Amino acid sequence: MEILEAIRKHPLYVEYYEKLKTEEKDRRFCRHQMEHLMDVARIAYILNLEQNLGIQKEVIYAAALLHDIGKYRQYAEGISHDLASAEIAEEILEDLPENAFSSEEKREILQAIRGHRCMREDMTVLERLLYVSDKKSRMCFACGAESECNWSVEKKNMEIEI
Repeated sequence: MEILEAIRKHPLYVEYYEKLKTEEKDRRFCRHQMEHLMDVARIAYILNLEQNLGIQKEVIYAAALLHDIGKYRQYAEGISHDLASAEIAEEILEDLPENAFSSEEKREILQAIRGHRCMREDMTVLERLLYVSDKKSRMCFACGAESECNWSVEKKNMEIEI
């Protein structure tokens, strides 16, 4: 998993992760830090195994680690975080060693990041996996701020699912 550490330690990742952490330190609603990112990765990997999707573990974890990295830009600049995250992720992925991910894997990771917020019929397998795992990672049923949340009822995770 050296590649995942290379992502986590990449200067651009560190910069935006720290900005996001500072921005969300007093946030009552869902945060987008490592606990959430790793929950998404683990749920996605479990679903990948259960559904025999055949997606490489490193690809799933990379998409999960990078999917919210642009959230700070949404707060600061009003840029949708899926697009901002994909932009930042592209730079990070291009800086990784040549054999880290194939061109196709990079394309799939970036597509999944861009599409992780809205369910669509034509989603790629990784995109749908990231979307579902992102939603399942949230414990709206146990959140003290759930009644104030602007997520639609359809998006809220209001019960434990297995």
